[in-house]
Amino acid sequence: MPRTPNEQKTVSIVGPGRLGTALALNLYREGWAIDCLVVRPESCRSLAVCRLARQVKAAVATLAGFPLESRLAWITVPDDAIAKVAARLAKYHDWRGKTAFHSSGALTSDVLSPLRDKGASVASVHPGMTFVSKSVPNMTGVPFGVEGDPQAVRLAKSIVAELGGRAITIRKENKVLYHAFDTFASPLLIALMTALEQVGEAAGISRTRVRMMAGPLLRRTLDNYLQHGAAPALSGALIRGDVTTIRRHLEALRAKPDARRAYIALAKIVVKELVVANRAELERALR
Repeated sequence: MPRTPNEQKTVSIVGPGRLGTALALNLYREGWAIDCLVVRPESCRSLAVCRLARQVKAAVATLAGFPLESRLAWITVPDDAIAKVAARLAKYHDWRGKTAFHSSGALTSDVLSPLRDKGASVASVHPGMTFVSKSVPNMTGVPFGVEGDPQAVRLAKSIVAELGGRAITIRKENKVLYHAFDTFASPLLIALMTALEQVGEAAGISRTRVRMMAGPLLRRTLDNYLQHGAAPALSGALIRGDVTTIRRHLEALRAKPDARRAYIALAKIVVKELVVANRAELERALR
């Protein structure tokens, strides 16, 4: 018997880790039926999987054992596992009339070609958001990079709109750079915060106090950037062309060589790309 239109809002989450959990909870809140959480055999009885299954009223099954009744299978396993998972899913199920997404930022929809060859419409649908163990973000305002088959892309854009997000079309050849862009916005920003903690520790500031001291400056800087862009948000010794101060920073940072290398690399970008005083002298200091 064909499903009713409401029953068409059915999805199985393949690999419900941090991202898959967030998607399941957000989709469930928007009226999607979470048919199944598909996990490795050793994860079937894990506390996290069982808790999520109760929250979204889903069954739990393995790749080989779940009945593919959902309209959509959303694969949220790590990038290196997507091709293997797609190959196994293609072997076990008839995909005619089905849709499959994966959520890798770097891989294109072609990694799902085994499912496409079995009749599925496929797309890559990547939320530009950070997912950590201590919080489950909603998707309001989140940009989703979308690429793939026309039918799958249409469904992806509809779902993103339901979640309150924004679908951004990414060309297949640009996926890796798109993901590098997101990497600068989150994990490498945390790398910068780690360097900040190293320098703060060298200055005699405890890590807990580092966050308290840096918080107002970080928030204002980020607000300035988001409202006005990079150039108007720049302040400090670099924009003033204060070469003496920069040299003193570099000398003191010899105690923290990793942080010093990060300082030089980031300062070079500022001096090259933005308007600063004493550019030539700064370039020499940063060599």
